Amino acid sequence: MHTPGKYPRSSHERGGRPARAGLDDEAAAVASLLAAAPGARSDPAATEAAVMEALALAPENVEARLAAYRFYFFDHRFAEALPHAAALVVAMARRLNVATDWREVRPADAEFSAVEETPSLYLQALVAFGYGNLRLGRTAEGIEALEKVKDLDPTDRFAARRLLALVAAGAPGDDD
Repeated sequence: MHTPGKYPRSSHERGGRPARAGLDDEAAAVASLLAAAPGARSDPAATEAAVMEALALAPENVEARLAAYRFYFFDHRFAEALPHAAALVVAMARRLNVATDWREVRPADAEFSAVEETPSLYLQALVAFGYGNLRLGRTAEGIEALEKVKDLDPTDRFAARRLLALVAAGAPGDDD
């Protein structure tokens, strides 16, 4: 039988429902939690609680991860935003069927120039990962991630080249 706090693995544990129904229910619950969040500016504590509840319910859910990343990013809590950006990179890599280590991904591995959700979110998450590292003073890793985006995004839709130019110019951070 299903153990509380663990996700059911078999159709018997799910009450005979197919796996897809369980995932749809989980996604709906995450969407409901996030939609009910009051907003980071009006009630940051309640919003953070909703985001954390969504992540606890569905740690692999892209919407929950994206909400967590955005919440922490816009609150300038980069150390807390960074793991969510990294998780999004891995999740999108799996959808694209490319290496989950972004350092191993090559331009020919997927259609990164396609204007579709998965390649776009992959590149956005990798830019976020690079930017977060820069903001935390991890310059080498931040530059490495942005260089990878530059290689994968030849039209610079996600502004990795601009960010790299700012780093090269020694542009001050928001707090300077």
